[in-house]
Amino acid sequence: MRLPGAPGDAVAGAIRDAAARGVEVRIAFNEDEPADPFPPPPRTERPILETLGVPLKGIPGRYDLMHHKYVIRDAAAVWTGSANWTTDSWEREENVIATVDSPELAAAFAADFDVLWQRGHVEPTGKFDTKPIDLGNGVTVQPWFCPGRGPELSHRIAEAIGCAKRRIRIASPVLTAAPVLSTVAQVIAEGHIDLAGVCDATQIAQVQQQWHQSGVAAWKAPLLEQVVRSGRFSGKRSTPYAPGSVHDYMHAKVTVTDDVVFLGSFNLSRSGETNAENVLEIHDPALAERLAGFVDEVRARYPPLGSQ
Repeated sequence: MRLPGAPGDAVAGAIRDAAARGVEVRIAFNEDEPADPFPPPPRTERPILETLGVPLKGIPGRYDLMHHKYVIRDAAAVWTGSANWTTDSWEREENVIATVDSPELAAAFAADFDVLWQRGHVEPTGKFDTKPIDLGNGVTVQPWFCPGRGPELSHRIAEAIGCAKRRIRIASPVLTAAPVLSTVAQVIAEGHIDLAGVCDATQIAQVQQQWHQSGVAAWKAPLLEQVVRSGRFSGKRSTPYAPGSVHDYMHAKVTVTDDVVFLGSFNLSRSGETNAENVLEIHDPALAERLAGFVDEVRARYPPLGSQ
């Protein structure tokens, strides 16, 4: 949370007003900057949050981030997506946010939040299975939570990509989760499906350099290079992270496979599997069409990854 000026005043005022009405308000936030991977998230200033007068829980996260961005309201509705509560996130970055009115969905998010709040660490959270929730009109939504179901989530998204019949659209800052990366590379090599996407070019280049230097993920490097050189992905040349620099990353995290949408806080990365993350799997043709169009709109802003 970093919202100076009028936006911060508006959010802080809403929180104080809710507390004054007797609403129970609890705020959990990532308290430590990570050592790796980069870039670090915006740092939350606890003294500023303390002025809100509501219970706070700082979640340590040097190697596994508390990376959620969600709100549960009155056990009846959920606000979630990729946007941190920062001015840069709302004004300089591409992000996707969803709001869903559903007591069943709110209950799943509340189960995740309660463990996070009670235990105060990322590791024990998300360790429960969920089922699709009927929202009416043929639309269903299923929540996924990491790290408890992180590997399963990567494999589920990879499965959806591998089984797509018509189109695949991907927006993710990086593309390094092994199941997803290998499946995307396979689909590109086969050339039968309309697949395209957009990443953050600066972060992709940093990943490639990191893999080259460490050798730990050397086996994935040719797959990522294949994706980069395919011409299927555009890349935003964002400002490299530095203390005090702007955060203008391509930050949206959404995958569309035919009529299915995956959206949330989850980068398509190995570290995303171990962070505290959430994703909505939504079966909705109209929403899939809308978000595929969004990805194409963002892609059009930036040059192909391989040309940079």
